[in-house]
Amino acid sequence: MSKLPPVLQNLSLPVIASPLFIISNPKLVIEQCKAGVVGSMPALNARPAELLDEWLAEITETLAAYNKANPDKPAAPFAINQIVHKSNDRLEHDMQVCAKYKVPIIITSLGAREDVNQAVHAWGGIVLHDIINNKFAHKAIEKGADGLIAVAAGAGGHAGVKSPFALIQEIRQWFDGPVALSGSIASGDAVLAAQAMGADFGYIGSAFIATHEARASDAYKQAIVDGNSDDIVYSNLFTGVHGNYLAPSIRAAGMDPDNLPESDPSKMNFGGDAKKAWKDIWGCGQGIGAINAVTSTAELVDKLRGEYQAARARLKL
Repeated sequence: MSKLPPVLQNLSLPVIASPLFIISNPKLVIEQCKAGVVGSMPALNARPAELLDEWLAEITETLAAYNKANPDKPAAPFAINQIVHKSNDRLEHDMQVCAKYKVPIIITSLGAREDVNQAVHAWGGIVLHDIINNKFAHKAIEKGADGLIAVAAGAGGHAGVKSPFALIQEIRQWFDGPVALSGSIASGDAVLAAQAMGADFGYIGSAFIATHEARASDAYKQAIVDGNSDDIVYSNLFTGVHGNYLAPSIRAAGMDPDNLPESDPSKMNFGGDAKKAWKDIWGCGQGIGAINAVTSTAELVDKLRGEYQAARARLKL
């Protein structure tokens, strides 16, 4: 059994909602937390940077009011994603805002930084770090991360190529802290499967795009409902880092999803150009075959919870 920090011990469903670039917003995060799963969003979604302060105020105040009114069923904690790659010139500013609100969970991506981890620990938060292989997992923990998000094959957006079976078993040979598994998880059955492999949480992103609260176009949401794993394309063309995207959006941008050129990784960027790329080219994981309707966040989490409980019952757990 993993050693879980207190902030992750009392979720009503073992799920962390992944931060969705452009798409996640306070409304979505709040509804995820109220439904009993960790809600999250990238700091970079708040544009201009000054908006982050307003958003964190809205999230913390709304959840505090909810918890006061529902002491027997408090909301799950929330997380903010920080891109720690050198291309993110907002990191220092955004970390100061997170410190102001004592954000309980920081999710770091694209680089592990000891100073960032220390800053989070100073205000009492924990750090979960995105990794795509065991080598990066070791680096993250050595630099002070509290837990890992194992991004396996099939995850939406930036994703690795490792089988989840291989990735989790390698991590669990040496690490007994919190681990969330990302990659094609869009049902309660898959959440239980992630736990059976050795992960503590399912890490779910694409399914939340097809919710009313998500800041995505109706066409994007419908493409997820209509699509399946055959519609997912793995490419590094759009940001310099390999990721999974919906083929219909690539075609709509005038490109052939079956013949995309390779990008220069040195041109990796998460500023304005990346925002435009992710607005036009839709990130998505392979698990979307499980999504058959656009629903509210509360309805989606209820569906996941029912599937999770039914899967446990089938296995007599």
